[in-house]
Amino acid sequence: MSQFLELLLKGGPITWIIFGLGLVSLVMIIERALYFHRVQINVPEFMKGVINVLKRNNIIEAISICDDTPGPVAQILKAAILRSNKGKKGMRQAVEEAGLAEIPRLEKSLRALAGIAYVAPLLGLLGTVIGMITLFQSMEQSGSFVDTKTLAAGIWQALLSTAAGLTVAIPCHGFYNFFVSRIDHFILEMEKASSELTYFLNENQPQLESADNDAVKTQ
Repeated sequence: MSQFLELLLKGGPITWIIFGLGLVSLVMIIERALYFHRVQINVPEFMKGVINVLKRNNIIEAISICDDTPGPVAQILKAAILRSNKGKKGMRQAVEEAGLAEIPRLEKSLRALAGIAYVAPLLGLLGTVIGMITLFQSMEQSGSFVDTKTLAAGIWQALLSTAAGLTVAIPCHGFYNFFVSRIDHFILEMEKASSELTYFLNENQPQLESADNDAVKTQ
């Protein structure tokens, strides 16, 4: 740990800024990874369960299953079920509105992560330039003789800044692309599930509407 702090001190102020960005990106990566793990469900099994309940004309239980299931797919299906009495057009509108609400949740923190991946190597380059400027200033002030310690200080700052910038940027870029691919996968699942359920609800609307009215009367 002491050696790590020593490297940060040798890297100069830019290295500390990069280190701070690295901690922020680590928190965002962990949060997004836990979120995607939590909302990942077996969509075919979930769809099968919801449709089986709807085949028994139990809309209330289907909505309850969606409420108890995490993730955007369940919320999309819930929106379609709630608008099942509005026809195919109404269900599509409900699905689109639910999708507009769910996608920002999936994309949370990704822009910031991409920004860190872009900015970190630039900050590393800035630290390198500052290190070289500091080195040449020391050489100019020292005159004809420059001791090894003075040279090493400037070179340390230049190299450590570049290394720190790349160390932060590379994983940020990698995880950003990974999370984007996960979001694309979720969106595809949302589209497929909503299309399948919309078709089922549209084909079975009379029975479902009758069952819904019966449920309301009993309450």
